[in-house]
Amino acid sequence: MVGPSSSHTAGAVRLGNIARQIGRQSFVQVDFFLHGSFAQTYKGHGTDRALLGGILGFAPDDERIRDVFNYAARQKLDYHFYTRDLGDVHPNTVKIVLTYKMGEKCSIVGSSTGGGNILVTMIDDMEVEFTGQYPTIITRHLDQPGVVARAATKLSEHNINIAFLKVFRQARGSEACMVIETDQDINNYVINELEEVPGINRVIFLTALS
Repeated sequence: MVGPSSSHTAGAVRLGNIARQIGRQSFVQVDFFLHGSFAQTYKGHGTDRALLGGILGFAPDDERIRDVFNYAARQKLDYHFYTRDLGDVHPNTVKIVLTYKMGEKCSIVGSSTGGGNILVTMIDDMEVEFTGQYPTIITRHLDQPGVVARAATKLSEHNINIAFLKVFRQARGSEACMVIETDQDINNYVINELEEVPGINRVIFLTALS
């Protein structure tokens, strides 16, 4: 861990790591909106360096985090830090907005909950809930009968055990999000098969955080 507090550094690095995986690394700009104690102490506690280090793919104990601003400059990554009231959320919460070359955006909201642990609570406009401690599959799919069962069956066919499965939706019959945490890593072949499941529009796989 680099920094005085695991919540403000190790957890922050892991939030950046999650955003990098979800964003698929092709973004050209990242904006960090810091809430609560993150906003109050982010410079003194190294939260800014930790978040940016996570975005660049560094581990929590990577010594390069101390010099992360220079690494970001070498990669020509445009980044900004803002303080923002994000509402009734954990004090150590950040909203990370990734911007791509053509102007598209992707965002996540997550909190550092103590001891280097994190909780991700939103991806774009969809509420979610996962910790990153397990290999995690995230789908965007139609809220209709059979989609969840077909996805679970597909994983079972490959001897993949589901540790936790949660489904989130904005309204009945609209787009929904499935978060599946598993006991095994998922290879690209299985991800491709999940993408072929009727009703599933997108599949993201996140490796377990170190």
